[in-house]
Amino acid sequence: MPKTEFEAAKKEAPESWAAPKDSEELREAILAKLIYAVGKDTKTASPHDWFVALALAVRDRIVDRWMSATRRTHQADGKTVYYLSVEFLIGRLLFDGLVNLGLTETARDALAALGVDLDEIRQEEPDAALGNGGLGRLAACFMESMASVGLPAYGYGIRYDLGLFRQVISDGWQHEVPEDWLRHGNPWEFERPEVVYPIHFGGYVEHVTSEEDKPRDIWHPRETVMAAGFDTPIIGWQGKHANTLRLWSARSIDPIELTAFNRGDHVGSFAARAYAESISRVLYPSDETPSGQALRLRQEYFFTSASLQDLVRRHLSRHKSLANLADHAAIHMNDTHPSIAVAELMRILIDDEGFDFTEAWKITSATLNYTNHTLLPEALEAWPVALMNDLLPRHMQIIFLINYMHMKRVRAIIHDEPGLAAASLIDESDGKRVRMGHLAFIGSRRINGVSALHTKLMKETIFHDLDSIYPGRITNKTNGITFRRWLYEANPELTSLLAETLSPRVLDQPMLLKGFAAFAEDAAIQERVAKLRRRSKQALASVVKDRLNVVISPDALFDVQIKRIHEYKRQLLNILSTAALYLEIKQEPDAAYVPRVKIFAGKAAASYARAKLIIKLANDVAQIANNDPVIGDRLKVAFLPNYNVSLAEVIIPAADLSEQISTAGMEASGTGNMKMALNGALTIGTLDGANIEISEAVGLDNIFIFGLTTAEVAAKRAEGFRGRDAAALSPRLKNVLDAIYDGMFSPDDRDRYKPLIDAVLGYDTFMVAGDFDAYWAAQSKVDALWTDTAGWAKSRIHNISSMGWFSSDRTIREYAEEIWRAPTL
Repeated sequence: MPKTEFEAAKKEAPESWAAPKDSEELREAILAKLIYAVGKDTKTASPHDWFVALALAVRDRIVDRWMSATRRTHQADGKTVYYLSVEFLIGRLLFDGLVNLGLTETARDALAALGVDLDEIRQEEPDAALGNGGLGRLAACFMESMASVGLPAYGYGIRYDLGLFRQVISDGWQHEVPEDWLRHGNPWEFERPEVVYPIHFGGYVEHVTSEEDKPRDIWHPRETVMAAGFDTPIIGWQGKHANTLRLWSARSIDPIELTAFNRGDHVGSFAARAYAESISRVLYPSDETPSGQALRLRQEYFFTSASLQDLVRRHLSRHKSLANLADHAAIHMNDTHPSIAVAELMRILIDDEGFDFTEAWKITSATLNYTNHTLLPEALEAWPVALMNDLLPRHMQIIFLINYMHMKRVRAIIHDEPGLAAASLIDESDGKRVRMGHLAFIGSRRINGVSALHTKLMKETIFHDLDSIYPGRITNKTNGITFRRWLYEANPELTSLLAETLSPRVLDQPMLLKGFAAFAEDAAIQERVAKLRRRSKQALASVVKDRLNVVISPDALFDVQIKRIHEYKRQLLNILSTAALYLEIKQEPDAAYVPRVKIFAGKAAASYARAKLIIKLANDVAQIANNDPVIGDRLKVAFLPNYNVSLAEVIIPAADLSEQISTAGMEASGTGNMKMALNGALTIGTLDGANIEISEAVGLDNIFIFGLTTAEVAAKRAEGFRGRDAAALSPRLKNVLDAIYDGMFSPDDRDRYKPLIDAVLGYDTFMVAGDFDAYWAAQSKVDALWTDTAGWAKSRIHNISSMGWFSSDRTIREYAEEIWRAPTL
């Protein structure tokens, strides 16, 4: 990026900003890394070599602060947060480090003197394939914010070799190929060969009694896998503090079965190693088969057990006993994936440390906390008891004991059989299954939702009975985003303008954004915002041209929906509206239309057939609309493949309209809504998740709210609403459904979308037909405001100015104070 007032603003920041600014010093450091770490000279170095050299030079400066922070934490002997998450979608880390250390322009100058362009080599860094969507990106934002507010913390997860998958779109269909992000190594991480823990599976439990000792249960596992630690330092804003992201890689005890190899079974001799190391190969392997379910459970226990063993070792190196663990550790389970932590911590306390059940439960339930991220039953996880017995027999025993204790309490409050069955940890309605969400709930000190509506619905639905049994445990912590990534890095020009108009202090105090509202009707500021936004739109248009060979105009309204593809997120509603707009332009080509570019991005789970069909429909509509000369530039459709953090950083600053159109009551929070609003997009959305808090912050004049409420959705479902009832009352909806059903957008296979349309016309679970007309009407309001240039510019500024509260720094401070009881800077 060119030099901007942003750099000048940072120079005016507090004296605690203490990073080397001398470009000559950094240049020498880069050269040293290039020669002695990469093994290249300036004449033979490739762009990737230069990236690695710069990354290592920046890492050195991060490590200085990391070591200092580690020493301070050790000396303070206070409370450390341990954040367990199956995903950490950290993206690229180079600019995270440069921005937080105040070294962006220093690095630019240092590289320029060597004939290297910073913006070119930054593209050499792969996105770390450690997550899928909002869950992982939230964990990454939280790690950065914990470092920025000075909260000592460890993040714990899995070092996936191949991530989720790299999405390739071929003939409109999603195909999954391995995301080999580690093929060139990872310059940010440190392998810790001394940090290795045994993880046991299977076998049997022996009950031992003797006259000398109290009865004990001894687990004799049939398999052991080693968990090897890899550390990545996470630097906070202004380099004041740094924390550790420790990811576990699965290793076989023996690299090869030598006897089998020597007798000629050269492939089979590696089978045990392949089986063990499959645990950390891929994120979210399909669980449609029994072996897939087993691998999922192995993954979750693998990283949870390794993490707990690690933090217990750290605690016992400073303290004589785990009796005071809750005074020095706050363990947080990010969704249900790590919920086996309840049983594993109990196992460690009872079997390894000799606590009795009551003492162990007191420590466990005082130390653990749990964030629920969804009300969808399939996301809460319920493992078959038979599978648990096979893989984790000791844990199954402990879970039965926990349930026995729990149900004694339940029976004092609930007396009817359906209520007792609903409260039990064991679901016996469809074969015996362990309810992992229930386990996480009763084993935690605090349980939180991630938006006001989501927390309310948790109390009313999935955890209604548990909330009455354990009152006061549920609390709300509305999600947030790190402004360093999603404003300072993604949109440096807007950041410069904010620092200039408000004060450089806005970089440290997001709530100062409120002051930008005073410029909402300032024509000069409106124009400056419009110009910088147009440059962002030109950058996105270039990406669309390069990746899709589709030409889009930066003067059109960029209408953006970027998120995981799922029926409840209702990309289908957006596509139906897009196809209906296409049909309307075809029918009345001489009418006036607001030029629109519909931009989609997101991955469907590999086994989610209907979501993949929705992607195909988006691409089929794009193929027809983009190549119709009657339509021209009035409607373009772009589905950008392989959505990741880096692509989001290009799309979000260019978005004019943010699509947050989930079925009311089904989106826990969302954070894409916050990111786009912070960068000046207006939101079109339902009263769902954090849309409600955003609408309260920006005002209903600056957001487009439509559709059924949560209560209305529930009522329609109860009355057996069918989509054909809505289609009968809406000629526009009937017309577009008929066109898709009859194959207008799939001339090569006219039956392709009949099952999809039949689902909409039938029991309309996600209210796609139920909300279609309301969505169309809201889009008409979007058109009307877009044609009022000054009015749109005013609303844009109000959105930017209202986002300060949605900083993840605020969220983390609330967690620290009310859930973890841990001090921050």
